[in-house]
Amino acid sequence: MSDLTIDSVATTILDVPLVRPHKFATTSMTAQPLLLVEVRTRGGVVGFGEGVVPGGPWWGGESVETMQAIVEKYISPVLLGRRVDDITGIMRDIERVVAHARFAKASVDVALHDAWARSLGVPVHTLLGGAFRTSVDVTWALGAASAEEIIDEAQQKLDAKLNFSFKLKMGALDPGEDTDRVVRIARALEGKAGVRVDINARWDRLTALKFLPRLAQGGVEMIEQPTPADQFEVLAELNALLPVPVMADESVQTPHDALEIVQRRAADIIAIKTTKCGGLKKSAEIAAIAKAAGIACHGATSIEGPIGTAASIHFACSEPAIDFGSELFGPLLFDDELLQTPLRYENGQVHLPEGPGLGVELNMDAVKTWTRN
Repeated sequence: MSDLTIDSVATTILDVPLVRPHKFATTSMTAQPLLLVEVRTRGGVVGFGEGVVPGGPWWGGESVETMQAIVEKYISPVLLGRRVDDITGIMRDIERVVAHARFAKASVDVALHDAWARSLGVPVHTLLGGAFRTSVDVTWALGAASAEEIIDEAQQKLDAKLNFSFKLKMGALDPGEDTDRVVRIARALEGKAGVRVDINARWDRLTALKFLPRLAQGGVEMIEQPTPADQFEVLAELNALLPVPVMADESVQTPHDALEIVQRRAADIIAIKTTKCGGLKKSAEIAAIAKAAGIACHGATSIEGPIGTAASIHFACSEPAIDFGSELFGPLLFDDELLQTPLRYENGQVHLPEGPGLGVELNMDAVKTWTRN
């Protein structure tokens, strides 16, 4: 085994263009900024992690710029001179110098797992207990575009057998117009594909009480985070009211949040983003709480690049609690391929990459092309 001592930590910001604009409730993006975190050992092994948020700091308060500053100034000194297999101790010590900043911590957690697994010559999922499956279902997110655009894009995905369920972004339009738009889409896709919605915590209680039943009656099969993240009691009220599952996303960023959801019966599904949760280890803690309570888990996305997506695939394929599919489609939105061999998407699923570490190798020419000057 090579020397596992961490010799250096480096960061790089990329701005990767998207194949089309991706619209959220409050913003839209045409390129996705990524923070690559590189951990190198004295034995010459390199592990990569990825810091990424969905569309900027509006979601959780972090950005690639804040993540880079935190990793370089505060987290790197904790890593240097430590062994990459000391992940538990390292992440515990990081908590002592950096509060919150879970997206930044996730990038380091994944880089450590990648480097350790590569040092051992095994895939990351081995460190997580081993893969019990080799692929996971992928739902395609269609943004907040018009009904015509969305129906056309969904039909293209169905024809290519790439996806069989779709999630629509809501919250950017007048709630009545937005509801009519989504119901129209759900009816157009009825019998062909499942339709879900994500309101990104943008509706208040009264708006949700008025329009969510109409969505459920109109054919929407799942409703994600309709109201503000900290209003657990409102989410519980809506979950009890609606005949379709409610998924908590913004409301669950820590194991304690997951416990709150369980105790209040505030959701039927928890969206686990390895990024928002602070990495693979914290994601496993949240999954354990949900599994013990009989609550389903969904492998959610922050529109990660291939490094973050590969990490989430390893997690989803080694964690039985992820039993409500995934949205690990991020690299398909990118207008350039960052890997030497792309991740494999087919028949509505993404497949577990093979090989040591995350099982992927960056195309350094593409990385150089999109590195921020």
